[in-house]
Amino acid sequence: MPLKPKLCSQCGASLTRRRLDDRERDVCDACGAVFYQNPLPVAAAAVLDDQRRILLVRRQRDPHRGMWCLPIGFAELNETIEQAALRELEEEAGVRGRVVRLLDADSLEDSFYGDLLVVTFEIERLAGEPRPGDDAEEAAYFSLEDLPPLAFSSNRKAIDRLREAYREEWAIQDSFHKLGGTDRQDLLSDPLLRLLREHAADVARLWLEEVRHNPTTPSYRTLADSDLLPRAESVLRQFERWLSQESDGPEVRDFYRQLGVARRRQGVALAEILSSLSLLRKNIWLFARGHGVWARPIEAYRALELDRRLVAFFDRAMYQVAVGYGDATGGEGAALG
Repeated sequence: MPLKPKLCSQCGASLTRRRLDDRERDVCDACGAVFYQNPLPVAAAAVLDDQRRILLVRRQRDPHRGMWCLPIGFAELNETIEQAALRELEEEAGVRGRVVRLLDADSLEDSFYGDLLVVTFEIERLAGEPRPGDDAEEAAYFSLEDLPPLAFSSNRKAIDRLREAYREEWAIQDSFHKLGGTDRQDLLSDPLLRLLREHAADVARLWLEEVRHNPTTPSYRTLADSDLLPRAESVLRQFERWLSQESDGPEVRDFYRQLGVARRRQGVALAEILSSLSLLRKNIWLFARGHGVWARPIEAYRALELDRRLVAFFDRAMYQVAVGYGDATGGEGAALG
Protein backbone atom coordinates (compact mmCIF):
# COMPACT_ATOMS: atom_id res chain seq x y z
CA MET A 1 0.00 0.00 0.00
CA PRO A 2 1.20 3.57 -0.67
CA LEU A 3 2.80 5.47 2.19
CA LYS A 4 0.69 7.98 4.08
CA PRO A 5 2.07 11.13 5.74
CA LYS A 6 2.51 11.05 9.55
CA LEU A 7 3.82 14.61 10.00
CA CYS A 8 2.54 17.92 8.69
CA SER A 9 4.54 19.16 5.71
CA GLN A 10 3.72 22.75 6.74
CA CYS A 11 4.86 22.81 10.38
CA GLY A 12 6.16 19.33 11.22
CA ALA A 13 3.51 18.55 13.85
CA SER A 14 1.73 15.23 14.14
CA LEU A 15 -1.33 14.39 12.09
CA THR A 16 -4.52 12.89 13.38
CA ARG A 17 -7.55 11.43 11.65
CA ARG A 18 -10.68 13.54 11.79
CA ARG A 19 -14.00 13.35 10.03
CA LEU A 20 -14.41 16.30 7.68
CA ASP A 21 -16.89 16.63 4.82
CA ASP A 22 -18.25 13.17 5.58
CA ARG A 23 -14.81 11.56 5.16
CA GLU A 24 -11.92 10.55 7.38
CA ARG A 25 -8.98 12.90 6.67
CA ASP A 26 -5.47 13.61 8.01
CA VAL A 27 -5.42 16.93 9.88
CA CYS A 28 -2.47 18.73 11.55
CA ASP A 29 -2.99 19.14 15.30
CA ALA A 30 -0.95 22.34 15.37
CA CYS A 31 -1.77 24.42 12.28
CA GLY A 32 -4.99 22.72 11.17
CA ALA A 33 -3.75 21.91 7.64
CA VAL A 34 -5.89 19.24 5.94
CA PHE A 35 -4.18 16.63 3.78
CA TYR A 36 -6.46 15.31 1.06
CA GLN A 37 -5.77 11.87 -0.36
CA ASN A 38 -6.50 11.81 -4.09
CA PRO A 39 -6.25 9.01 -6.64
CA LEU A 40 -3.02 8.97 -8.63
CA PRO A 41 -3.54 9.93 -12.29
CA VAL A 42 -2.43 7.22 -14.74
CA ALA A 43 -2.33 7.47 -18.53
CA ALA A 44 -2.57 4.45 -20.86
CA ALA A 45 -2.21 4.13 -24.64
CA ALA A 46 -4.26 1.80 -26.87
CA VAL A 47 -2.63 1.40 -30.29
CA LEU A 48 -4.01 -0.76 -33.10
CA ASP A 49 -2.07 -1.90 -36.15
CA ASP A 50 -3.51 -2.43 -39.63
CA GLN A 51 -4.35 -6.02 -38.72
CA ARG A 52 -6.59 -4.90 -35.83
CA ARG A 53 -4.06 -6.04 -33.22
CA ILE A 54 -3.43 -4.19 -29.97
CA LEU A 55 0.02 -3.16 -28.74
CA LEU A 56 0.96 -4.56 -25.31
CA VAL A 57 4.11 -4.52 -23.18
CA ARG A 58 5.32 -7.09 -20.66
CA ARG A 59 6.25 -5.61 -17.30
CA GLN A 60 9.74 -6.32 -16.02
CA ARG A 61 9.20 -4.79 -12.57
CA ASP A 62 6.71 -5.10 -9.77
CA PRO A 63 3.87 -4.69 -9.45
CA HIS A 64 2.56 -7.42 -11.74
CA ARG A 65 6.00 -8.33 -13.04
CA GLY A 66 5.87 -10.60 -16.10
CA MET A 67 2.28 -9.70 -16.98
CA TRP A 68 1.14 -7.82 -20.07
CA CYS A 69 -0.56 -4.44 -20.16
CA LEU A 70 -1.10 -1.40 -22.33
CA PRO A 71 1.76 1.10 -22.31
CA ILE A 72 0.88 2.85 -19.07
CA GLY A 73 2.34 5.13 -16.41
CA PHE A 74 1.79 8.02 -14.04
CA ALA A 75 1.17 11.52 -15.31
CA GLU A 76 3.84 13.96 -14.17
CA LEU A 77 3.76 17.63 -13.24
CA ASN A 78 3.55 20.14 -16.08
CA GLU A 79 2.14 17.72 -18.66
CA THR A 80 -1.40 17.01 -19.76
CA ILE A 81 -2.88 13.56 -19.39
CA GLU A 82 -2.73 13.18 -23.20
CA GLN A 83 0.96 14.07 -23.18
CA ALA A 84 1.52 11.52 -20.44
CA ALA A 85 -0.06 8.78 -22.56
CA LEU A 86 2.08 9.68 -25.57
CA ARG A 87 5.23 9.82 -23.43
CA GLU A 88 4.57 6.43 -21.84
CA LEU A 89 3.91 4.92 -25.26
CA GLU A 90 7.27 6.10 -26.57
CA GLU A 91 9.19 5.25 -23.39
CA GLU A 92 7.78 1.75 -22.96
CA ALA A 93 7.17 0.63 -26.55
CA GLY A 94 9.30 2.87 -28.79
CA VAL A 95 6.28 4.16 -30.71
CA ARG A 96 5.37 7.79 -31.41
CA GLY A 97 1.76 8.66 -32.06
CA ARG A 98 -1.11 11.08 -31.85
CA VAL A 99 -4.22 10.95 -29.69
CA VAL A 100 -7.33 9.90 -31.60
CA ARG A 101 -9.90 9.92 -28.80
CA LEU A 102 -10.56 9.28 -25.15
CA LEU A 103 -11.51 5.64 -24.68
CA ASP A 104 -12.11 5.24 -20.98
CA ALA A 105 -11.60 6.72 -17.53
CA ASP A 106 -11.67 4.16 -14.75
CA SER A 107 -11.17 4.18 -11.00
CA LEU A 108 -8.95 1.34 -9.84
CA GLU A 109 -7.85 0.24 -6.39
CA ASP A 110 -4.44 -1.37 -6.72
CA SER A 111 -2.82 -3.26 -3.84
CA PHE A 112 0.57 -1.75 -4.65
CA TYR A 113 -0.24 1.85 -5.62
CA GLY A 114 -3.56 2.43 -3.89
CA ASP A 115 -6.34 4.38 -5.58
CA LEU A 116 -5.69 5.12 -9.25
CA LEU A 117 -7.52 7.07 -11.91
CA VAL A 118 -6.65 5.35 -15.19
CA VAL A 119 -7.32 7.41 -18.33
CA THR A 120 -6.92 5.51 -21.59
CA PHE A 121 -6.62 7.05 -25.05
CA GLU A 122 -6.75 5.48 -28.47
CA ILE A 123 -3.55 6.53 -30.19
CA GLU A 124 -2.62 6.31 -33.85
CA ARG A 125 0.95 5.16 -34.51
CA LEU A 126 2.93 7.74 -36.47
CA ALA A 127 6.43 6.27 -36.30
CA GLY A 128 8.49 3.59 -34.66
CA GLU A 129 8.26 -0.18 -34.39
CA PRO A 130 7.50 -1.92 -31.09
CA ARG A 131 10.58 -2.35 -28.92
CA PRO A 132 10.71 -2.67 -25.14
CA GLY A 133 12.01 0.24 -23.10
CA ASP A 134 11.80 1.81 -19.65
CA ASP A 135 10.26 -0.88 -17.38
CA ALA A 136 9.07 -3.19 -20.21
CA GLU A 137 10.86 -6.39 -21.20
CA GLU A 138 8.79 -7.09 -24.34
CA ALA A 139 6.52 -5.17 -26.69
CA ALA A 140 4.28 -6.88 -29.22
CA TYR A 141 0.93 -6.76 -30.99
CA PHE A 142 -1.81 -9.21 -30.00
CA SER A 143 -5.08 -10.20 -31.62
CA LEU A 144 -8.05 -8.71 -29.82
CA GLU A 145 -9.53 -12.21 -29.73
CA ASP A 146 -6.46 -13.82 -28.17
CA LEU A 147 -5.13 -11.54 -25.44
CA PRO A 148 -2.84 -12.72 -22.63
CA PRO A 149 -3.90 -12.16 -19.00
CA LEU A 150 -3.66 -8.41 -18.35
CA ALA A 151 -2.11 -6.78 -15.29
CA PHE A 152 -4.84 -4.17 -14.87
CA SER A 153 -8.59 -4.63 -15.14
CA SER A 154 -8.82 -1.09 -16.51
CA ASN A 155 -6.84 -2.22 -19.56
CA ARG A 156 -9.34 -4.94 -20.30
CA LYS A 157 -12.21 -2.48 -19.95
CA ALA A 158 -10.53 0.02 -22.29
CA ILE A 159 -9.80 -2.68 -24.90
CA ASP A 160 -13.44 -3.78 -24.78
CA ARG A 161 -14.45 -0.16 -25.37
CA LEU A 162 -12.04 0.01 -28.32
CA ARG A 163 -13.43 -3.18 -29.85
CA GLU A 164 -16.98 -1.84 -29.49
CA ALA A 165 -16.00 1.50 -31.04
CA TYR A 166 -14.87 -0.30 -34.21
CA ARG A 167 -17.46 -3.08 -34.24
CA GLU A 168 -19.70 -1.63 -36.95
CA GLU A 169 -16.87 -0.20 -39.04
CA TRP A 170 -15.09 -3.55 -39.10
CA ALA A 171 -18.32 -5.38 -39.85
CA ILE A 172 -18.85 -3.15 -42.89
CA GLN A 173 -15.27 -3.68 -44.06
CA ASP A 174 -15.50 -7.46 -43.67
CA SER A 175 -18.83 -7.64 -45.46
CA PHE A 176 -17.53 -5.46 -48.29
CA HIS A 177 -14.53 -7.76 -48.85
CA LYS A 178 -16.78 -10.83 -48.85
CA LEU A 179 -19.12 -9.15 -51.33
CA GLY A 180 -16.35 -9.01 -53.90
CA GLY A 181 -15.29 -12.64 -53.37
CA THR A 182 -16.77 -16.07 -53.84
CA ASP A 183 -17.93 -16.44 -50.23
CA ARG A 184 -21.36 -14.85 -49.95
CA GLN A 185 -22.02 -16.17 -46.45
CA ASP A 186 -22.58 -13.94 -43.42
CA LEU A 187 -22.93 -10.64 -45.24
CA LEU A 188 -24.54 -7.69 -43.49
CA SER A 189 -27.48 -7.70 -45.89
CA ASP A 190 -28.38 -11.33 -45.08
CA PRO A 191 -31.07 -10.28 -42.53
CA LEU A 192 -32.79 -8.34 -45.32
CA LEU A 193 -32.73 -11.46 -47.48
CA ARG A 194 -34.38 -13.44 -44.72
CA LEU A 195 -36.97 -10.68 -44.43
CA LEU A 196 -37.70 -11.01 -48.14
CA ARG A 197 -38.05 -14.77 -47.81
CA GLU A 198 -40.63 -14.34 -45.04
CA HIS A 199 -42.57 -11.68 -46.95
CA ALA A 200 -42.23 -12.97 -50.52
CA ALA A 201 -46.02 -12.91 -50.97
CA ASP A 202 -46.24 -9.27 -49.84
CA VAL A 203 -43.49 -8.18 -52.24
CA ALA A 204 -45.09 -10.14 -55.07
CA ARG A 205 -48.41 -8.34 -54.51
CA LEU A 206 -46.68 -4.96 -54.55
CA TRP A 207 -45.00 -5.90 -57.81
CA LEU A 208 -48.25 -7.18 -59.33
CA GLU A 209 -50.02 -3.92 -58.57
CA GLU A 210 -47.30 -1.96 -60.32
CA VAL A 211 -46.79 -4.25 -63.31
CA ARG A 212 -50.54 -4.14 -64.01
CA HIS A 213 -50.50 -0.35 -64.36
CA ASN A 214 -47.01 0.46 -65.57
CA PRO A 215 -46.98 1.77 -69.17
CA THR A 216 -43.89 -0.29 -69.99
CA THR A 217 -45.69 -3.63 -69.34
CA PRO A 218 -49.10 -3.44 -71.06
CA SER A 219 -49.27 -7.18 -71.88
CA TYR A 220 -49.16 -8.07 -68.18
CA ARG A 221 -52.66 -6.65 -67.75
CA THR A 222 -53.99 -9.63 -69.69
CA LEU A 223 -52.20 -12.34 -67.69
CA ALA A 224 -53.97 -14.04 -64.81
CA ASP A 225 -53.06 -13.43 -61.16
CA SER A 226 -52.83 -17.19 -60.71
CA ASP A 227 -50.03 -17.17 -63.26
CA LEU A 228 -48.16 -14.08 -62.12
CA LEU A 229 -48.19 -14.21 -58.31
CA PRO A 230 -46.82 -17.74 -57.75
CA ARG A 231 -44.07 -17.17 -60.26
CA ALA A 232 -43.12 -13.83 -58.73
CA GLU A 233 -42.83 -15.52 -55.33
CA SER A 234 -40.70 -18.24 -56.92
CA VAL A 235 -38.29 -15.64 -58.25
CA LEU A 236 -38.04 -14.00 -54.82
CA ARG A 237 -37.28 -17.31 -53.15
CA GLN A 238 -34.75 -18.18 -55.83
CA PHE A 239 -33.09 -14.80 -55.45
CA GLU A 240 -32.64 -15.38 -51.72
CA ARG A 241 -31.41 -18.95 -52.27
CA TRP A 242 -28.94 -17.90 -54.93
CA LEU A 243 -27.44 -15.17 -52.77
CA SER A 244 -27.12 -17.56 -49.84
CA GLN A 245 -25.42 -20.06 -52.19
CA GLU A 246 -28.23 -22.61 -51.95
CA SER A 247 -28.66 -22.54 -55.74
CA ASP A 248 -26.05 -22.42 -58.49
CA GLY A 249 -25.45 -20.63 -61.78
CA PRO A 250 -26.88 -23.36 -64.05
CA GLU A 251 -30.13 -23.35 -62.08
CA VAL A 252 -30.50 -19.59 -62.58
CA ARG A 253 -29.61 -19.93 -66.25
CA ASP A 254 -32.20 -22.64 -66.92
CA PHE A 255 -34.87 -20.87 -64.89
CA TYR A 256 -34.69 -17.60 -66.79
CA ARG A 257 -34.19 -19.11 -70.23
CA GLN A 258 -37.42 -21.00 -69.67
CA LEU A 259 -39.02 -17.71 -68.64
CA GLY A 260 -37.97 -16.13 -71.95
CA VAL A 261 -39.41 -19.06 -73.89
CA ALA A 262 -42.70 -19.05 -71.97
CA ARG A 263 -43.32 -15.33 -72.29
CA ARG A 264 -42.52 -15.32 -76.01
CA ARG A 265 -45.12 -18.04 -76.54
CA GLN A 266 -47.62 -15.85 -74.68
CA GLY A 267 -46.85 -13.00 -77.05
CA VAL A 268 -45.14 -10.78 -74.47
CA ALA A 269 -42.46 -8.50 -75.94
CA LEU A 270 -38.90 -8.92 -74.68
CA ALA A 271 -38.80 -5.28 -73.56
CA GLU A 272 -41.84 -5.91 -71.34
CA ILE A 273 -40.26 -8.97 -69.74
CA LEU A 274 -37.09 -7.04 -68.93
CA SER A 275 -39.16 -4.16 -67.59
CA SER A 276 -41.13 -6.54 -65.36
CA LEU A 277 -37.87 -7.83 -63.88
CA SER A 278 -36.69 -4.26 -63.28
CA LEU A 279 -39.97 -3.51 -61.52
CA LEU A 280 -39.56 -6.56 -59.31
CA ARG A 281 -36.04 -5.51 -58.37
CA LYS A 282 -37.37 -2.04 -57.57
CA ASN A 283 -40.12 -3.43 -55.31
CA ILE A 284 -37.67 -5.70 -53.48
CA TRP A 285 -35.50 -2.67 -52.79
CA LEU A 286 -38.44 -0.50 -51.69
CA PHE A 287 -39.77 -3.20 -49.38
CA ALA A 288 -36.37 -3.75 -47.76
CA ARG A 289 -35.77 -0.02 -47.43
CA GLY A 290 -39.18 0.42 -45.83
CA HIS A 291 -38.21 -2.05 -43.11
CA GLY A 292 -34.83 -0.45 -42.37
CA VAL A 293 -34.06 1.85 -39.46
CA TRP A 294 -31.47 4.06 -41.19
CA ALA A 295 -30.25 5.48 -37.91
CA ARG A 296 -26.66 4.25 -38.17
CA PRO A 297 -24.10 3.93 -40.98
CA ILE A 298 -24.15 0.14 -40.74
CA GLU A 299 -27.87 0.13 -41.57
CA ALA A 300 -27.36 2.34 -44.60
CA TYR A 301 -24.52 0.09 -45.76
CA ARG A 302 -26.72 -3.00 -45.30
CA ALA A 303 -29.29 -1.55 -47.71
CA LEU A 304 -26.65 -0.47 -50.23
CA GLU A 305 -25.09 -3.92 -50.09
CA LEU A 306 -28.47 -5.48 -50.81
CA ASP A 307 -28.87 -3.16 -53.80
CA ARG A 308 -25.54 -4.31 -55.21
CA ARG A 309 -26.55 -7.93 -54.77
CA LEU A 310 -29.87 -7.24 -56.46
CA VAL A 311 -28.07 -5.78 -59.46
CA ALA A 312 -25.72 -8.78 -59.68
CA PHE A 313 -28.60 -11.24 -59.64
CA PHE A 314 -31.03 -9.46 -61.94
CA ASP A 315 -28.35 -8.66 -64.51
CA ARG A 316 -27.83 -12.40 -64.86
CA ALA A 317 -31.56 -13.03 -64.93
CA MET A 318 -32.19 -10.48 -67.68
CA TYR A 319 -29.38 -11.83 -69.82
CA GLN A 320 -30.68 -15.41 -69.58
CA VAL A 321 -34.25 -14.27 -70.30
CA ALA A 322 -33.03 -12.54 -73.47
CA VAL A 323 -31.13 -15.66 -74.56
CA GLY A 324 -34.14 -17.89 -73.94
CA TYR A 325 -36.45 -15.47 -75.68
CA GLY A 326 -34.22 -15.42 -78.75
CA ASP A 327 -33.78 -19.18 -78.89
CA ALA A 328 -37.46 -19.92 -78.12
CA THR A 329 -36.50 -23.48 -77.13
CA GLY A 330 -37.33 -25.62 -74.09
CA GLY A 331 -40.48 -25.99 -72.07
CA GLU A 332 -42.31 -23.72 -69.76
CA GLY A 333 -40.90 -24.00 -66.23
CA ALA A 334 -41.83 -22.20 -63.09
CA ALA A 335 -40.94 -18.60 -63.76
CA LEU A 336 -41.79 -15.03 -63.06
CA GLY A 337 -44.62 -13.34 -64.87
